[in-house]
Amino acid sequence: MPSAACDALLDDIEDIVSQEDSKPQDRHFSRKNVVPKVRRRKTQVYLQEENSPSSDSTIPGIQKIWIRTWGCSHNNSDGEYMAGQLAAYGYKITENASDADLWLLNSCTVKNPAEDHFRNSIKSEGMSRELRKDVILRKAREENKKVVLAGCVPQAQPRQDYLKGLSIIGVQQIDRVVEVVEETIKGHSVRLLGQKKDNGKRLGGAPLDLPKIRKNPLIEIISINTGCLNACTYCKTKHARGSLGSYPIDELVHRAKQSFQEGVCEIWLTSEDTGAYGRDIGTDLPTLLWNLVEVIPEGAMLRLGMTNPPYILEHLEVLMYFPDSHMGFLLSPALHMEMAKILHHPRVYSFLHIPVQSASDSVLMDMKREYCVADFKRVVDFLKEKVPGITIATDIICGFPGETEQDFQQTVKLVEEYKFPSLFINQFYPRPGTPAAKMEQVPAHVKKQRTKDLSRVFHSYNPYEHKIGERQQVLVTEESFDSKFYVAHNRFYEQVLVPKNPPFMGKMVEVDIYESGKHFMKGQPVLDARVYTPSISKPLAKGEVSGLTKEFRNRLGNHLSLTSSNHAATQQDPASFRALLQVPCPDTAWRMAVGMALVALFAVFVKIYAYSTAQ
Repeated sequence: MPSAACDALLDDIEDIVSQEDSKPQDRHFSRKNVVPKVRRRKTQVYLQEENSPSSDSTIPGIQKIWIRTWGCSHNNSDGEYMAGQLAAYGYKITENASDADLWLLNSCTVKNPAEDHFRNSIKSEGMSRELRKDVILRKAREENKKVVLAGCVPQAQPRQDYLKGLSIIGVQQIDRVVEVVEETIKGHSVRLLGQKKDNGKRLGGAPLDLPKIRKNPLIEIISINTGCLNACTYCKTKHARGSLGSYPIDELVHRAKQSFQEGVCEIWLTSEDTGAYGRDIGTDLPTLLWNLVEVIPEGAMLRLGMTNPPYILEHLEVLMYFPDSHMGFLLSPALHMEMAKILHHPRVYSFLHIPVQSASDSVLMDMKREYCVADFKRVVDFLKEKVPGITIATDIICGFPGETEQDFQQTVKLVEEYKFPSLFINQFYPRPGTPAAKMEQVPAHVKKQRTKDLSRVFHSYNPYEHKIGERQQVLVTEESFDSKFYVAHNRFYEQVLVPKNPPFMGKMVEVDIYESGKHFMKGQPVLDARVYTPSISKPLAKGEVSGLTKEFRNRLGNHLSLTSSNHAATQQDPASFRALLQVPCPDTAWRMAVGMALVALFAVFVKIYAYSTAQ
């Protein structure tokens, strides 16, 4: 938690001039009566620390930072970018929260409402192995940690009372996280929430070629766009991410190439709605995907992220009209096979996440989802026919305002009919500021019971039981949660657990399926089968910064592993260090210098004027 003497929150980082600055209203004075206002220090300690830094904690670039990210894969990618930039500048990224000087909290407002979890001031009886969200800010205050809050929560509602005193960085400003952390370390509370635009046109967000620390060195998460075109009545993310902003195809392809050169063997495409990609820049999702598959090495895989039914439907079926001399235009259906062809590609997972949310048309109308249940079924049926074995994942909200028992039973029947292997069930929660929060709510006990009932239906079937005995090619990318197995995925992105054999990691392995559970299968490697090594480079070490060229790394030397006991190199001029790192140099310094000079000059003038008036 920032312990700054400057309690007022600033609109932007460039507004910082000095901790002793007068407020704007204080700079107005009358001709007859002038009383200069001076901000008093709360304690003498602040003055000593500011004039003569006596400890490492006041020198930016040498502290330990703990980064915690919640939420979607887009948010995880943002967290990886922020970690990479901070590490490149010299900060030590630590997994020990108690040992850190600053906490960077990358929040989410989609699931387990982060607003309430950050806001709650409840008693905490010690720390769990993984810090709980609902006590995290309280713990920060108790342990005197400086805090920077990122993600959708502060972006959507930056003026919430519980955010006072915290530094905030917006979802489109993550390329300036070093500046925000620097000022927070110095004791300032700053806010940086602007939107990125080019000639008045909204951009996809921060540059894709920033330094990054991948949570998993084998998996690259690429955000293809930010925001969406919908206006769902329950969604808070739209308030944070805004309208659609897509990255150009060439930038996305370049990022993919760079990732493969750094040993990545799996790419996830993510956004708030991948199906809407390109509508704002004159292109579309299939065009992007065909460009990407051209650069995917053999043995590597691509996974497509969530897409809403209206947009994926457009890429599945097109209505063609033929002129007729007697009847004008006759309607003739012609299937547009682009998405089906792509999902058949050997280097693309036959997997698609299409949220339905409800199987009641009246509920979907109240949600403003812009499709009906028949549309959803048409998409799923088409994909199942044209891409045999495809995995369809979906989301359902239980207890949306106005949902009747009949509405809910329609949703139950949909799950029973399609037996989705991957189903995300969410109990409705009214997000403040959304239209759904003002609607008449379903009683809490009813929402809870419907959630339990639907979960019971979901767990009543085993989607993988019929696959026992199959021989599959799987790509191994991580270790299981219990550390007993390696986790791999087959071409349908179904989870397969394999023995922990280090040579398997990052490789294609042929296995025989001998067991299945609700969410996984187990595979035994085929004897004498070839372990396929993708035609890509050796992956980066865990915690190593990506996006750095070989020359870059040579020039950087040991700065990436800098600790508080070895920080001499970072005490050089920050501008020259940023030049070494090739990180864009912020112009805050000269703004501060000019501002301080003007304020000092103004203060002298005020004192002279006050003295002459008093005489």
